Amino acid sequence: MRNLKLISVLVLVFVLVASLLPLATAAGSDDCIKPIIFVHGSAGSAQQFESQAMRFASNGWPVDLLFAFEYDSTFATQNLSAVILRLDTFVDSVREQTGADKVYLMGHSLGTSVSHTYLNDTARAAKIAKYVGIDGRTASALPGGVPTLAIWAQLGGTGSVNPPREIVGAWNVVLEGQYHVEVATSAAAFAYMYKFFTGVSPKTTDILPVPPGKVEIAGRAVFFPANVGVGDAIVEIWEVNPRTGHRVYDEPTATCTISGNWFYDGAWGPVQINGLKHYEIVLIREGFRPHHFYFQPFMRSNYFVRLQTSAPGGIGYYMNMSDNHSNLVISRQNEWRDSDVLEINGVNVLPALAPIRKNLIGLFVYDKDADGISNLTAPIPYYHAVTFMSGIDFFMPAADPPDGTISVVVTPRWGGGKRQVINLPNWASSEHAISVIVNDYVQEIDSWTKYVPRQAAGRK
Repeated sequence: MRNLKLISVLVLVFVLVASLLPLATAAGSDDCIKPIIFVHGSAGSAQQFESQAMRFASNGWPVDLLFAFEYDSTFATQNLSAVILRLDTFVDSVREQTGADKVYLMGHSLGTSVSHTYLNDTARAAKIAKYVGIDGRTASALPGGVPTLAIWAQLGGTGSVNPPREIVGAWNVVLEGQYHVEVATSAAAFAYMYKFFTGVSPKTTDILPVPPGKVEIAGRAVFFPANVGVGDAIVEIWEVNPRTGHRVYDEPTATCTISGNWFYDGAWGPVQINGLKHYEIVLIREGFRPHHFYFQPFMRSNYFVRLQTSAPGGIGYYMNMSDNHSNLVISRQNEWRDSDVLEINGVNVLPALAPIRKNLIGLFVYDKDADGISNLTAPIPYYHAVTFMSGIDFFMPAADPPDGTISVVVTPRWGGGKRQVINLPNWASSEHAISVIVNDYVQEIDSWTKYVPRQAAGRK
């Protein structure tokens, strides 16, 4: 009997451990597994590929075959022709680095125009095995003759149903109830992408957690929206108390030195962290306010973290600053809508934007005119006029050094009532910039320890 109990325990342990390991190989034949290159859209970056990259990795796709091509979508630093030349060089470098003859190309929004222009050249199209166009350009034929999946958002920014669109000859998919950015980052979109590349459905559309000590993060510090490196700077990673957002220790978990101001500069990491803990990442540049970034726990390695900051005179500098109030930039790679709830210090600020009639992923929250008075009757016109952005006049008391906590609680429309909580210190806006990055997904379980029994029970 004791032997039987011992065997049962060993079997259970094996099942628990095996269920938490990444899938050994991606489904489908080996020749289906190729490098994937994502091309973002207007005001975009590798951020729109973060969740999908982790879903591919959760299904066994090698992380060293996942890439994002970034460019200045305003074309202020390079025109479209120069961007296409850079993309071609990037494709060639990925092929050389991985040994692949062809790659998969994915474009979102404006990135589909970049991709279609690239594919119009026969020699370049010959380097692409398959193409995924996400809610962007239509076409009367397959771009470059390359097999194509075209994913379309059913809903426009106003919430109205989009007119039918297609790429003739492609596999055209409309995702019901989804919006323009959402169709780039959603689990439903991933399922179609994976099946298109491999011929089979993914084992899971979740982002599977890994053992906490096995998590790595890496990324770039860039100017928004140009996607060029910020120059000489230091990136510090601090463990914080999840209840207060204040730092746990007197020294950072890791420090990285970065440099350069071009499209591949500003890179930091990888840094090993604990997937169950909360972190602040701070960008420090001489002569500028430290920029603090706050996230939900990283339950899986993420190599596309972006620390987006404003160049001098950029969009972030239009917020009023003072010693008495905090400024926040809150972003999520899935549109904010009326059915979401975004509470800051217990106040739902989204009604200020109701009805939300645009594709909105970035919110500038600050005390307009620095008068100590909130005005939640309407959005701030300057920021609301910016594509994908808006602004809210909301007073958050601050101090330097911080003497309190700002609570950000999101109840997303698709989460079944589940909440996403990020707490942070009330840094004074005169001396500090703050960004809060909210995940574009909510899963049934959000910690490695909770995931164990559900995986053992056979859940995906």
